Amino acid sequence: MSAHPAQQAASLSRSAPAWRRQATALHGVPPQAEPHLHEVSSAPSAEQLARQAFARDLVQALDGQPRRISPKYFYDAAGSQLFDRICELPEYYPTRTELAILSQRAGEIARHIGPDAEIVEFGAGSLHKVRLLLDALPRAHGYVPIDISGEHLAQAAQRLRAERPGLAVRPVVADYSQPMRLPEAAPGVRRVGFFPGSTLGNFDPAEAQAFLSRAAQLLRGGGLLLGVDLVKDPAVLHAAYNDSQRVTAAFNRNLLLRANAELGADFDVDAFAHSAFYNAPLARIEMHLQSLRAQTVHIGGVGWRFEEGETLHTENSHKFSVEGLRALALRAGFGIGPVWTDPERLFSVHWLPAAQ
Repeated sequence: MSAHPAQQAASLSRSAPAWRRQATALHGVPPQAEPHLHEVSSAPSAEQLARQAFARDLVQALDGQPRRISPKYFYDAAGSQLFDRICELPEYYPTRTELAILSQRAGEIARHIGPDAEIVEFGAGSLHKVRLLLDALPRAHGYVPIDISGEHLAQAAQRLRAERPGLAVRPVVADYSQPMRLPEAAPGVRRVGFFPGSTLGNFDPAEAQAFLSRAAQLLRGGGLLLGVDLVKDPAVLHAAYNDSQRVTAAFNRNLLLRANAELGADFDVDAFAHSAFYNAPLARIEMHLQSLRAQTVHIGGVGWRFEEGETLHTENSHKFSVEGLRALALRAGFGIGPVWTDPERLFSVHWLPAAQ
């Protein structure tokens, strides 16, 4: 969930940046003066590197067929705020259902986590759900929220510190979908991961197993509290991703606004429609941005043609069975613990112990 860096490192600023050079090689377009970039002498910051990664991945997505980009790029500051609004929508059942499970089962969950644990949250966002967990863990040793949006994370961490001055809060700006390192843990502290919101469903199956395998190593001797959405009536799913207030549509199209603001792209946002549907054979919701007319979009002088009806695939949200999730966790190196669901079996929360 990321901010908008304005400078590149000196090693990149004296020539076209890597993503521009790649586009030039692919399309034969001469590099042009880079907008919004200035020479600096320091190494690139984490957020500058994140911007470069966004540019590289968007160019690769536009070059691809079919065109597809990771949903992690939804989450700049504006996208993170829009997602917070989605979580409050009446059609969007996952957030309120998961919160109800966490609230009603807090005592049982706390017993599995144990005292003096350090909570590591992957994709922390606004830190809403972890408050329920921390309320049930008065002796929590600390909290490490991880998120891709540095600005949003810093603000949320500051609010949590003010609420809980005795809790050590150590935010980490990182892409948790990639291999990463955590801050050094205090001796004897048990690390417990928290991955709510069915964000695991945004990964393809192989990516989900790879993430869980890395998490099992990071959390050795502790465990993972994991929330995943369950397979259900497609009509319920359709309503959740096509809300009447069109907040999800704004969230989807914000990716184009971000590209325009950060990369100097010229997407006509009004010429792309939000499209979300359930792909039953693959048990997933797919989100796309569909071109409403034939058009060409540009980034740094390089053009990409969209035909009417052509899409940029922006997100998958896979749905799980309890048995399927447990099998995935076992393959990744976790053990199997209890699972808690709501009465309608819309959502599930799993405790997955990690071996020492």
